Amino acid sequence: MADHNALMEAAQQSRESAHAPYSNFRVGAALRANSGRIFGGCNVENSTYGLTVCAERVAIFKAISEGERGFDAIAVVADTETLTPPCGACRQLIWEFCGDVPVILSNLKGKTETIQMRDLFPRPFDSSNL
Repeated sequence: MADHNALMEAAQQSRESAHAPYSNFRVGAALRANSGRIFGGCNVENSTYGLTVCAERVAIFKAISEGERGFDAIAVVADTETLTPPCGACRQLIWEFCGDVPVILSNLKGKTETIQMRDLFPRPFDSSNL
């Protein structure tokens, strides 16, 4: 298994940029491309809530918009006792762009857990269903 320390640190650092004035629920994510580049993302809230974007999606969109394809891991960091997994929408996008990657969950107290995407998102909808 690859070393995920740099990925968790990048997610924690990205969390510092979160724009969460409504929920105060600040989340950071970091996605590592097969090239080794790491793309951070934070949640960005909007007063209409429906336009809020999760940290995981921000990281994925940044990587894709910069031409990266192929990823080997994603980390998610939140300041919670219970580790915070990606929401359903993020699970769909992680599966679409990253496939069955390890998802590293972490909090600010150093608790971590690594879960394979297939275990977080069994029976996904993807191009094989089209």
